[in-house]
Amino acid sequence: MSDGASTVGQLMRAARSRLAAVGIDTAALDARLLVGAALGLDATGLILAEPEAADETAVARVDALVARRLAGEPVGRILGRRAFYGLDLDLSPETLEPRPDTETLVDAALSWAGGRPGPLRIVDVGTGTGAILLALLDALPDAVGVGTDISPGASATAAANAARLGLAGRAGFAVCDALEAIGGPVDLLVSNPPYIPSADIEGLDREVRDHDPRAALDGGADGLDFYRRLAEAAPGLLAGGGAVVVEFGLGQAESVAEIFRLAGLSNQIVLDDLEARARVLRAARD
Repeated sequence: MSDGASTVGQLMRAARSRLAAVGIDTAALDARLLVGAALGLDATGLILAEPEAADETAVARVDALVARRLAGEPVGRILGRRAFYGLDLDLSPETLEPRPDTETLVDAALSWAGGRPGPLRIVDVGTGTGAILLALLDALPDAVGVGTDISPGASATAAANAARLGLAGRAGFAVCDALEAIGGPVDLLVSNPPYIPSADIEGLDREVRDHDPRAALDGGADGLDFYRRLAEAAPGLLAGGGAVVVEFGLGQAESVAEIFRLAGLSNQIVLDDLEARARVLRAARD
């Protein structure tokens, strides 16, 4: 590091200072994760190792990871994994990096599922890492599900995550455009679809614009293309009493609700995310 760190503790503090200096709000957490990855240590191991000497090899490994973060690469991309709803998920270039706000979608789906008898059949459209589907299957031991994705690479990543988490026996993955390979009946249809208007993508934060796949971001001219496709297909796929739970972007709540209302799914609830912003729609037939 530039200031000649000689112990693991000094190495971590130097990394934190470099990240904070460019305005990274999560500098302390990022430094801990990056130093831990470089040294092969978890949080406890880092604390215990703080007084130990940091050799030149360790310094070089940390410096390389910090440089990537300073260049705008998200920590999840650097590490190749991301925690979501208590699950540790591998990422790949073809997958969106799951974010905490999407846990609101899982909460909404589990709240709906809680009072329903029997095993549920779940479809996760645009599954990416498999985050939503795998979180639901982990919480609902009788449920089974399929994740669809247009990207073979994303589907392979999701399948690998399912296998590593011991959920492969209840999770299948299909490479297709939206719901083309899916037949009903389905109890629960979930999706965090692309919802950024095409013209807005270049103005996104570089961590998103430069590192998340465009196919997982671009929702068409008004950002609503994918919702129209889901709403068109949902009535023919949903079992009696079935529900759709989708995430949407800021300012899209009324438009997304209307799209599903026109499709006959007028029993609706809108839920806020962690920052009290409308983020998720749950819709079903009356």
